Amino acid sequence: MDTSYQTLVLNRLWQAVNVVGVERAFSLLSVDHAQVIYAEDGSFRMFDGASWFAHCKEFEPVFGSRVIHTVNQRVFVPSVLILRTYDRMLMQEMKFNRQNLLERDEFKCQYCGKNFPTKELNMDHVIPRDRGGGTSWENVVISCIRCNSKKSNRLPKEAGMRLLKEPKKPPCRPFMTSLYGKPMEKTWTHFLHGK
Repeated sequence: MDTSYQTLVLNRLWQAVNVVGVERAFSLLSVDHAQVIYAEDGSFRMFDGASWFAHCKEFEPVFGSRVIHTVNQRVFVPSVLILRTYDRMLMQEMKFNRQNLLERDEFKCQYCGKNFPTKELNMDHVIPRDRGGGTSWENVVISCIRCNSKKSNRLPKEAGMRLLKEPKKPPCRPFMTSLYGKPMEKTWTHFLHGK
């Protein structure tokens, strides 16, 4: 069995809440907690577990399709499941890292306000580390190389600079935003981007 397949899970309001592997996907189907959403000719069909297995018997797999083999039949691994009763939105805390800091600060220097390519942006400690400033959401901002050099190892006020906004920890974000930039199934596009 190829266990590398991933299945997008939606809440009953059609919002992405998780990505699960093969075993969890079939577990949700077998206990009737979810249905398969199958895209066909620009429309969607819904299948419960039993009807999905029956549907799989009718079709020949095409090259590259998501197929596993059981003892007595082949089964297509569903690309998208929708939960029958869960309607909450899973929220995730944003981890402190460079990419999330760039997103929080909108890829913009927090001193001059200009946008730069990511390779020309630095992480700047507002209160320098040697003055007790920690590496946290509340003390680190994105700055361009020029502003970072100008500020050097000083407080912004000492360097004659001002922050565009006070750095804060971003709020939790919906689960689906954590998928952006990661490889995903083409069939997920509609549910993540509304296309």
